[in-house]
Amino acid sequence: MASYSFPLYSPYMDNPININHYATKKSVAESMLDVALFMANVTQLKAVLEQGPSFQYYATLTALISISLFFQVVIGILLIIMARMNLNNVSKQLRLNVLNNTATALIFITVILNIFITAFGVQKTGLYPTRNFRRPY
Repeated sequence: MASYSFPLYSPYMDNPININHYATKKSVAESMLDVALFMANVTQLKAVLEQGPSFQYYATLTALISISLFFQVVIGILLIIMARMNLNNVSKQLRLNVLNNTATALIFITVILNIFITAFGVQKTGLYPTRNFRRPY
């Protein structure tokens, strides 16, 4: 089976698109989204821990958020490794493909975990003070 390599051309540029730069930009964008989700999960974990073990889903949410945070760290490491490798080097393309598929699978699992985290709900009780309004007589 023959493998053909040809440059991709953009209709807006005279130069071919550098696939390695494209993949690096994609990895950086994924990393930024991973950081945003990581920060949201840390905030959710803080809210659960502040509510304490008396919260109905304390153990469930603590476990789900912790697993999600772990997967996000692993995804971040995979994305850093992928961004540092040269996609134009044919000998590294198989490894990059495996790393990309692994990162994609972990991202999918993390999204599913975060759907469950949202479903169980992290409500911060006592966030707003109660107000006593008097009726004018």
